Amino acid sequence: MSQPAKTSPRASSAPDAPESAAGTRAAAQRLKMRRELAAAAMELFATKGYEATTVDEIAATAGVARRTFFRHFRSKEEAIFPDHDDTLIRAEAVLDVAPAHEHPLDTVCRGIKEVMKMYAASPAVSVERYRLTREVPALREREIASVARYERLFTRYLLAHFDETDHHDGNDDPLLAEVAASAVVTAHNHVLRRWLRAGGQGDVEAQLDHAFSIVRKTFGTGIGAGRTLSPAAPSVPPAPAEVRAEGEVLVAVARTDAPLGEVMRTIEEALRAR
Repeated sequence: MSQPAKTSPRASSAPDAPESAAGTRAAAQRLKMRRELAAAAMELFATKGYEATTVDEIAATAGVARRTFFRHFRSKEEAIFPDHDDTLIRAEAVLDVAPAHEHPLDTVCRGIKEVMKMYAASPAVSVERYRLTREVPALREREIASVARYERLFTRYLLAHFDETDHHDGNDDPLLAEVAASAVVTAHNHVLRRWLRAGGQGDVEAQLDHAFSIVRKTFGTGIGAGRTLSPAAPSVPPAPAEVRAEGEVLVAVARTDAPLGEVMRTIEEALRAR
């Protein structure tokens, strides 16, 4: 009696690759269509006005049927924000794979940079969209709703690192976590608005890093300050950098995986101490 053929793990997992590739292609096609519909909507809003533009006209300008429009957007005001869903997923992915030693606030700052990348990828489109949202209240409300989604994501992430219900004297972590998440979003939006008002000119990443350094300095040292580690708690992660003085020179040795912001803060503290 013949034995059934054995299937190797490699062979059994082979179909996953085409499925994954197909999923990637489908996602790219979906985003392409969303952007084409958004471009059509922005063109019509700019020439005809928001109120006078219909969904049918947006679909026709993009060369698709009305039902195709509604497969991608629920309303015409939603149509000029085609990238927010995908950007939210990328920001969440940053949080999901954050290294264990990284301060949660640094992780959140890295996550929201995905939002800035979205705007900076197409400065002209972003500037025009900003102009439209200033002129049309419905678009402004949609923008506010989109920002609120990011803030909820980052607040949940920070609160997950602390006991949200553990309110007692000396433990302000739940308060600081929520306020810090709002501060990160506010700092990002402040820099973004300034960049958009300047016509999308300037080093927006450097401006954002500066704004985040202020947020970290204000809130970062406070979060976790009131926590008491139990004997079973894990040890404190190694310092991101070690700084020693050699005469009038400071020598810094940093781990290769250390966040740049943490390394710079360690050096700044050493300089202030001298």
